Amino acid sequence: MPTETDGKSGLDRFFEITKRGSSVGAEVRGGLVTFFAMAYIIALNPLIIGTVADVNGNLISGQPADADGAIVASIAMVAAATALIAGIMTILMGLIGRFPLAIASGLGLNALVAYTLVPQMTWPQAMGLVVWEGIIITILVLTGFRTAVFKAVPPPLRTAISVGIGLFIAFVGLVNAGVVRAGSGTPVQLGISGSLMGWPIAVFLIGMVLLITLHVWKVKGAMLISIIAATVLAVIVEAVAHVGGQVPDGSNPSGWSLNVPALTGGFSLPDLSLLGRVDMIGAFFPNGQFSWMHALGLVVLIFSLLLADFFDTMGTMVAVGSEGGLNDDNGMPPRTTEILLVDSLGAVAGGLGSVSSTTSYVESTAGVGEGARTGLASVVTGVAFLLAVFLAPLVNLVPFEAASPVLVFVGFLMISQVADIDWSRPEIGIPVFLTIILMPFSYSITVGIGAGFLSYVFIRLIKGEAKKIHPLMYVVAAMFVIYFVQGAILAAIGA
Repeated sequence: MPTETDGKSGLDRFFEITKRGSSVGAEVRGGLVTFFAMAYIIALNPLIIGTVADVNGNLISGQPADADGAIVASIAMVAAATALIAGIMTILMGLIGRFPLAIASGLGLNALVAYTLVPQMTWPQAMGLVVWEGIIITILVLTGFRTAVFKAVPPPLRTAISVGIGLFIAFVGLVNAGVVRAGSGTPVQLGISGSLMGWPIAVFLIGMVLLITLHVWKVKGAMLISIIAATVLAVIVEAVAHVGGQVPDGSNPSGWSLNVPALTGGFSLPDLSLLGRVDMIGAFFPNGQFSWMHALGLVVLIFSLLLADFFDTMGTMVAVGSEGGLNDDNGMPPRTTEILLVDSLGAVAGGLGSVSSTTSYVESTAGVGEGARTGLASVVTGVAFLLAVFLAPLVNLVPFEAASPVLVFVGFLMISQVADIDWSRPEIGIPVFLTIILMPFSYSITVGIGAGFLSYVFIRLIKGEAKKIHPLMYVVAAMFVIYFVQGAILAAIGA
């Protein structure tokens, strides 16, 4: 008698490609779209991690910050390590989690390390704290706590997380492309002084129009085609017009926002000497002596890293599964424990690789929007990151303005879920509303989730419905209270 696996290749059976309604071609396209949508981290993480001096005045490379060529060398080392760790952990996500989710150094997490931890300690000590955060969150997965918290979240809040992330990723795309910027008299504004100006924004608009056209025409690979076409256009524009990049002093506001699409090199051997530069103990013994007050301050900082990582991943996982139609009736993605385990180990790997805590990337929804449904897409994304270790100049050809249309479009794909919310019930509508709006408005997935959770618990309590709140929601609400007032706590203990 024929079985469900008859006629399927080992690759198909392992990743359940046919079962999830996908194909090898769709997985490859989706994996590449995810890579191009998040490849900016190879350039951006070094600008954060590689340019800040520690308490001793040294860069992450170990060289003094004022030494000739030190910053350039430090940036190159962080770029290579960032691509390597992202490649390894994303491949593991594909093979173990078997889910279309990519992993790389987390934005926000890297800033916390660079601008909060490092001024108080050495770079190896800061990365040691990142490793501790990863170990703790891995233990939470292995004990089932992280999965239990995920299951305790009410379904409407899970939907809100997906919708909020859709708006967040669209806002990220608009900001990256320079279509939305900080205003002179307003928090944000359209383009430059309220007007769309410059070749980079033109490239974004052309890419957006092309993507919409291809989607309406139901062309397969619309997102990947859009990225490639916009990149080619950007390279031509830069070769002819010599636009250049934006300058920190604001003298070239119509330039490329990060990557200048000009080929500056090809294959190069990477410097991976940052791997393993970790001090697991030193941060707790400033000046060689242990201090309880100092240790308490470090615990609060580790907690901040952990909580951001914990809930960013939960939100991203829900959003990816929802976008791909992979979640079950309870909103749970397949192989949830394996997904969370790989993500948690990614934090450990990020610390050991000196690239800050690595976490799941919401840009994975771009690949899912292109058709990715399985871990094979993550393997493709991971392999692309490994190639980028040697081909960083080629990767840097893709400017924000060429990849950002895909991020904006993903927002459209995800916001449709808002129709599933029962807005007439305040205990549902208000937490959902706060979750959705605060993700883009605060530029933080964690803040949006925290506001939603706290308001949900509060409204249930004042309605006299305490018994309807899952016990773990009380625990999480208490954790978020600490998270939101961490600045006051650190100030109170003098950390």
